Amino acid sequence: MKKYLVILLAILVTSAFSPKENIKKIYLIGDSTMADYSLYEGENYQKDRYPLMGWGQVFQPFMNKENLKSLQGLVEADSMIVDDRARGGRSTRTFFEEGRWSAVYKELEAGDLVIMQFGHNDAAVEKTERYVTVEGYKEYIRLFVTQTREKGATPIVLTPVARNYPWKDGHLENVHGEYDAAAKEVAEELGALMIDLNQRSMDFFSEKGQEYVTENYFMNFGPGLYEAYPDGQKDNTHFQPAGAKAVAELVLEGMKELAGSIK
Repeated sequence: MKKYLVILLAILVTSAFSPKENIKKIYLIGDSTMADYSLYEGENYQKDRYPLMGWGQVFQPFMNKENLKSLQGLVEADSMIVDDRARGGRSTRTFFEEGRWSAVYKELEAGDLVIMQFGHNDAAVEKTERYVTVEGYKEYIRLFVTQTREKGATPIVLTPVARNYPWKDGHLENVHGEYDAAAKEVAEELGALMIDLNQRSMDFFSEKGQEYVTENYFMNFGPGLYEAYPDGQKDNTHFQPAGAKAVAELVLEGMKELAGSIK
């Protein structure tokens, strides 16, 4: 009995002095191309949405131990939890007005990351409920960056991911107009970290080729394949699983480059 008490005491002492795992969060704020549709309340993902997938939906597996080593300098944690708050149809303004940003801000802690990717809906002039001028877009990005820093967290500004058009001479071109440049300008102005996801995705998709990208990465397929889309789908903005994973890898590459520049 005495032997077991000694063993138990040794375990308790060891546990008391063992360093706790340092766990931080990566908050993703943005639109449908970043969203995790499996988290949408009141829906059955497999029946109502699949194969639709935002790149944030597959980002957690990339936060493994090996990749975290490559992110040292940018990430100082033993584990990173991806908290995807992105939502379809949201612009910088509506994300803020609906209280989605304030919910993130309240939970932010020092050492966390906030990755922001907007622009698709900000630029939708014909959809007045979500449209934001270029200057308004810049102002909201400034707010997200500044308030993230107030909490001791690190903001990363992303340019909006490419759509599957327009193609010119075998290369995918910029469809985001001034919003692409606006994100870069705010990041430079505030000295914030930035990943040019628009350029990265345009170049990557161009290497793969229009036909491959259209069929495998974006939501283009015939009828009868998926319960959620009995008539098929023709959508060159949103991703199938392979497209979501490819974009998530591009974001990870950008983060590794940022970490390298910090070192």
